Amino acid sequence: MKQMNLLLAACATFVTSPLLAETITVNAGADAQERLQTAFIDAKPGDIVAIGAGRFELTDGLSLAVDKVTVIGAGASNTILSFKGQKGAGEGLLVTSDDVILKGFAVEDSRGDGIKSKGADRIVYHQLRVEWTGGPKETNGAYGIYPVESTDVLIDGVTVKGASDAGIYVGQSRNIIVRNSVAMFNVAGIEIENCYGADVYLNTAMRNTGGILVFDLPNLPQMGGHDVRIFSNRIERNDTPNFAPKGNIVAGVPVGTGVMVMANRNVHVFGNAVGENSTGNVLIVGFPRPFNDATYNPLPRDVIVSANMHGRAGWAPQLTGGRAAPPMPPGVSFPILWDGAGTNINVRESAANVLSLGLWTDGKLTGNMNPAPVDLSTGTGVTAPSPVVLPAAMEAAVK
Repeated sequence: MKQMNLLLAACATFVTSPLLAETITVNAGADAQERLQTAFIDAKPGDIVAIGAGRFELTDGLSLAVDKVTVIGAGASNTILSFKGQKGAGEGLLVTSDDVILKGFAVEDSRGDGIKSKGADRIVYHQLRVEWTGGPKETNGAYGIYPVESTDVLIDGVTVKGASDAGIYVGQSRNIIVRNSVAMFNVAGIEIENCYGADVYLNTAMRNTGGILVFDLPNLPQMGGHDVRIFSNRIERNDTPNFAPKGNIVAGVPVGTGVMVMANRNVHVFGNAVGENSTGNVLIVGFPRPFNDATYNPLPRDVIVSANMHGRAGWAPQLTGGRAAPPMPPGVSFPILWDGAGTNINVRESAANVLSLGLWTDGKLTGNMNPAPVDLSTGTGVTAPSPVVLPAAMEAAVK
């Protein structure tokens, strides 16, 4: 109990003086839905909502709209928010307030996204688990961890399994760190979409359809994604068949994708252990669909791939939509695939073989494939992104 009190006090220092913080404790049992939601409504800035050990059987989503609140459970294996009986199609937990810490609990079987935060600046996701316990299914919620439209996002020590879109997704946000996390049996393990400044490191992305994706898409409030570093991750055996609902952008992610960089700028992929990905360890591609946004650039630019440790890859490559790739040149393994789109695509790995599919000409997608090895070691003017630095209080919250 003393250790728990010290932990609660440490979390409180992120939001206000621990002397001013009140702890609202909610235990499992009857009326858990009402008692949890009431706690989130009644909390004041600086308060801690402590969720006890046990399984909370919930029938509707929960929401938190109060700034500077810490929500802490007894551990991701001990405090379980089960939404198996959820009647609506919304999120398990929705956060729309700033300076929030979410720590030490699990969300299972939500009909929509597991935990979503929108417009929630300086949010911390720490030691959480989101899982669809029936395994990969099209009917699972789209996203496990889902911060969007936020500045300063820290995702640390999170596990997500079974999302029908992305396990860990950060969209249209700025200044992001995703680390020490595990994504398995999702369509996309980790996805950084339309974001400015993200560090993704020390994660494990295995048994997904695609391991780690860096996308920029048209017709969104924030576009022009840039400055993303993917490093020191384990990205292996991404072999789960694509189970995304038809029409979703990730429904086109080929089975066996390690890292995919699409239509983004200034992305550095380095120092990762990548292997046993049947399409390729690293794919660098343009946006392949028609679009009507005149401000959108569909091409990847200023991409660096360096110092990765490559295992087996590319023995059964797929293109978007699960189509088989054309016959490959015999006797050569190609861990890196490039569709021919973009400028300053720089692969600085002496042992890596790069295959160009030749799908783009003069910045336009032709669809005429002419696969051939290509040397991308001569890119110029490419500078690696700077490290992401979060507010010190956010880092202190996960010590």
